[in-house]
Amino acid sequence: MQYLIDQARVFPARAAAHGLDLGGRTHGRRPRALFISCSDARIVPALLTGSRPGDLFELRTYGGLIPRFHPQKPTGESRTIDHAVRDLDVTDIIVCGHSHCEITDAALDEGDPSVQTSAGQRHIVSQLDVLSGYPCVTPRLADRSLRLHAWFYEVDTGATLQYQPHASAFLPL
Repeated sequence: MQYLIDQARVFPARAAAHGLDLGGRTHGRRPRALFISCSDARIVPALLTGSRPGDLFELRTYGGLIPRFHPQKPTGESRTIDHAVRDLDVTDIIVCGHSHCEITDAALDEGDPSVQTSAGQRHIVSQLDVLSGYPCVTPRLADRSLRLHAWFYEVDTGATLQYQPHASAFLPL
């Protein structure tokens, strides 16, 4: 814990050394994208995308799970998605899964990494289907003011793949 405390204390100096203007993002925010990913500590969206403060609106959930929309039972996830799409007017939503995810590892008995990767990738594409059913998302997809992306981060190599519907495959970014 002390390491985290020490890093938090020197963050302003570290940010300044990297040319980050922390004060420049205090008024108004317009993130470039909503980034939905697993809460696994090995996934660091800002590092993965090279984002700066204010660039990403993040939603981290176990396994990158997006609950189906239920108007009578709003969840923290559904409210976050609604806020990003309606209020922040994001133009892109990235759903990013990863290799060696507990949610796909637990669902499979096989130790074959390619089977687990395939299951993880199918899981991410299925989350796009769930997301497409959100009432705030559907009209924005129809008028093409919102784009959905499925990414898969390979923990072992650091490579990121993107789903290409025309190829029905995850290919390098």
